[in-house]
Amino acid sequence: MPVRATGTARTELIADTALSLLAERGMRGLTHRAVDEAAGLPPGSTSNHARTRLALLEAAVRRQAERENDILTPSELPDPAGDRDTLVSGLAVALHRFLTGDDHRGLLLSRYELALEATRRPELRSYYDSAGAQFREPLRELMVAAGSKEPERHTLSLVAWCDGMMFSCVAGSYHATAPTVDELRDGFGELLRGMLDGEARGGA
Repeated sequence: MPVRATGTARTELIADTALSLLAERGMRGLTHRAVDEAAGLPPGSTSNHARTRLALLEAAVRRQAERENDILTPSELPDPAGDRDTLVSGLAVALHRFLTGDDHRGLLLSRYELALEATRRPELRSYYDSAGAQFREPLRELMVAAGSKEPERHTLSLVAWCDGMMFSCVAGSYHATAPTVDELRDGFGELLRGMLDGEARGGA
């Protein structure tokens, strides 16, 4: 029987279903009809909320960012100006939570599908980049607070390290084994020491 979801609940259902389809079937498997069927909605429901394919993709990107924010909680990371070890632990716990959550693997797969599609659709690219800024900006602020003299470059290095770890552990050669919190803590610690302590020695 079709579900009876309305308003925000239906909007989220449609977007969540779109993300699930992207993870399970790839970009070709995402259609308005497929979302209706997978979500148990009456035919035409998805088209009423997102009339074009671009609108459906934008809804998926928006929901992707919301769900990733709920997992990574960048705004809750501690101030590195007080204690870098606490920051390292916070980063490790957040990334480990993403890598090991029951439904988080699918969320990472849908992210990769959307990222690749954004490279082919300029109109989606700007929307995708804008959604991703909510994660980059807090990390840049952390780098500034940690004493970085080149926060943009260091933020890029931090984001690239996290993205590489997630890809390797979900779709790459390490997909069968997720690192422990301690291993991630060691990795973040090495990365930050290399960037920030090395910078301090170079400026002395």
